[in-house]
Amino acid sequence: MKKFFELVFVFFVGTTMLFGQNQDTVDNSGYNQSKFSKGTMFVFWGWNRAGFSKSDIRFKGNGYDFTLNNVVAHDRPSELSWDYINPGEVSKPQFNFRFGYFIKDNLAIVIAQDHMKYVMDQDQTVDINGHISDPTYANMIQNGKIDLTNAEFLTFEHTDGLNYVNVGLEKYKNVLSKKDFNLFWAYGAGAGVLFPKSNVKLFGNERSDRFHVAGFGLDARTNINAVFWNHWMARVEGKFGYINMPDIKTTLNNKPDKASQDFVFYQVNFGIGYVFNRKIKN
Repeated sequence: MKKFFELVFVFFVGTTMLFGQNQDTVDNSGYNQSKFSKGTMFVFWGWNRAGFSKSDIRFKGNGYDFTLNNVVAHDRPSELSWDYINPGEVSKPQFNFRFGYFIKDNLAIVIAQDHMKYVMDQDQTVDINGHISDPTYANMIQNGKIDLTNAEFLTFEHTDGLNYVNVGLEKYKNVLSKKDFNLFWAYGAGAGVLFPKSNVKLFGNERSDRFHVAGFGLDARTNINAVFWNHWMARVEGKFGYINMPDIKTTLNNKPDKASQDFVFYQVNFGIGYVFNRKIKN
């Protein structure tokens, strides 16, 4: 995974350096193809791979208050299948949606959903501190550590998913203009809310599995956009950010039980889009 993100970083930097000199391209009707002018819009749909830093997860409720330290988690991409393009199933894989509106030439406000999947590794032993009143689970702790391979103690996922709903500003720059083809590099930042559907099963209780606003996120992003025939877009995007969720539901009904965690995330996504209302007369 680390090498994958390093290669994408090199791609971004290398492309920008290689095509650092842009040149306006104007077609026969007088339209400047080498910029996104005010009023232009685009929509985008794609898929992602994501990574997460280790995090401390605190669980608090009736009879317990404990923290698992340096918990490891990974994403869970769906196997390649028709679900990626089946209209009735497209929300199952790790997906990304974007709607962008250019409020100024080459400056867009972008509304987005990043549907990542966060899965705590079950095969790990972590440090634990705090207290658990139930002796069945308290006795699973040995020398200040808990072996999470025993799923009766805990399963913890945001798999439907780790939904980061965000809005951001992106600045675009043309780095290559040819007939019927333009390459844009963009960078920006955003913020939003986390609206996960967290699959949590703690102490053998019935699984908690519901959507809930759990916290907030911040991110920086960069992307490369290839635009064909002024409308069709292919995009590769990288995001790096911070997620803080102080209110993760861990039990059914409206009990006060909850978990909290914060971590750094990084994401690479790719997909296709369409540019419309492109008023780019020079």
